[in-house]
Amino acid sequence: GAGLSFEEVREYQPGDDVRAIDWNVTARAGHPFIKRFVEERELTILLAVDVSASQGFGTRQLTKRAAAAELAALLALCAASNNDRVGLLAFSSEVERYVPPNKGPRHVLRLLRDILAFEAAHPGTDLAGALDYLNKVQRRRAVVFLMSDFAGEGFDAAFRRAARKHDLVAVRTSDPRERDWPAAGLVRLQDAETGRLLLVDTGSRRVRAEFAAAARLRDEAFAKLARGCQADLIEAGTDGDHFDALLNFFRKRDRRRRHG
Repeated sequence: GAGLSFEEVREYQPGDDVRAIDWNVTARAGHPFIKRFVEERELTILLAVDVSASQGFGTRQLTKRAAAAELAALLALCAASNNDRVGLLAFSSEVERYVPPNKGPRHVLRLLRDILAFEAAHPGTDLAGALDYLNKVQRRRAVVFLMSDFAGEGFDAAFRRAARKHDLVAVRTSDPRERDWPAAGLVRLQDAETGRLLLVDTGSRRVRAEFAAAARLRDEAFAKLARGCQADLIEAGTDGDHFDALLNFFRKRDRRRRHG
């Protein structure tokens, strides 16, 4: 067949195909409405990118924010080359920017500019709020790449809701120093999102071991959440191997598709 599926009814605009007019709705409203269809083979890609202050951390080649931005830009270009619709949700403790999914060179160029150069107005993170907003504005099922360090709490229920509604892919950004501290003596640390200062004795073997254990538990808890929701998980570090991680993800998806 034509490979089309119904998406919405909207008001007629000059240039629309008159054959698409929905006469029942037009008669009730008193002015013309049309039925809008989309190609079933056309994917909708939504890039949900954490732009909070914690994403600015990095001790290797990149910051976590830069790794996420590069992956998001690559995904936007891939969507454009495949003629898929792509949109952007940039969030911190607030939804900083939402660009509805669309396609075309000008649209993709705008996304690339927003992804690579966007500066957040708020330092904090509200993953639950961002996911609930996403579910509200993106009513049709989409492939959602959620890019964050997932360091916050209280987002599990929202994550599950998003995974039920969409094809959710979690891209977890991280840096080695978030899992393992060197023995560097007394170190003053500052929380990038709250400004809180903390003096840590990294020379203590016990302190380093407790920190590594807490990080391991946090990683395992999130991986368990993703598995339970049947959401894919991509690990994107600051060491420059994030493109390899994305490529491996697509290869695994392709094998899964071909072998059922």
